[in-house]
Amino acid sequence: MIRAERRESVAWVILDRPERRNAITRSMIDELDVAIEEALSDGECRCLVLSGAGGHFSAGRDLAGSTPATDLPGYLERDDAWTGLFKRLAGARKATVAVVEGYAVAGGFTLAMACDFVVAEHEAKFGALEMRNRFPAAINTPLLGKIAGPRLGLELAMTGSIFSAQRLYGGGLINHIAQGADALAALAKEFTTHLASLDPEAVAMTKELHRAALTMPLGNALDMGKLANTLLAASGRIAEAERRYSRK
Repeated sequence: MIRAERRESVAWVILDRPERRNAITRSMIDELDVAIEEALSDGECRCLVLSGAGGHFSAGRDLAGSTPATDLPGYLERDDAWTGLFKRLAGARKATVAVVEGYAVAGGFTLAMACDFVVAEHEAKFGALEMRNRFPAAINTPLLGKIAGPRLGLELAMTGSIFSAQRLYGGGLINHIAQGADALAALAKEFTTHLASLDPEAVAMTKELHRAALTMPLGNALDMGKLANTLLAASGRIAEAERRYSRK
């Protein structure tokens, strides 16, 4: 159900249940967690990609195909596993990319938005469809509250509507759009290859500073950046960069 591939220094984790538009079962959540953890802990991996097989990203959690919990601990265990995926992605020190074609809806939408970057085929469709079933998109709503403007984030979370890739691109939630599956594959390769070429420590520090800026007062985040510069100077990296540019 979850397929992991290594493409040079880029780890691809692929949802592989195309007959159900890659709807995510309980066992797939566990497989996905393991695959993500293995990629993030692998020193040879520089970038993590999430994608779907068969022309779709994911239709979300397969609630119909899941064994229902019978008590509060059972429900908590089930939802701890699901929420844990997003905590793991949020804390990742490596770049993460969602490559999306077809549908990325409900939990599939959440999974795509949890990545650092999204590249999508121009006909891709996104949406928090939980509201259609009379319950909120409880995990996607706080995530959208962090990464989208307040009005767009609330519209995405509350209306239960389908949104085009172009609309999300205009709202800053998609980084790049490609025309057709072949163009998407080429774009994904180019983008992830570039991310994988970057210095891993610099990537990790940039992500930490970016997360700090989202949660701290600006003054505190700037102080964190100052300390990062001090650490880089003490390590010799800034002097090394100065020597490299002076030779050009």
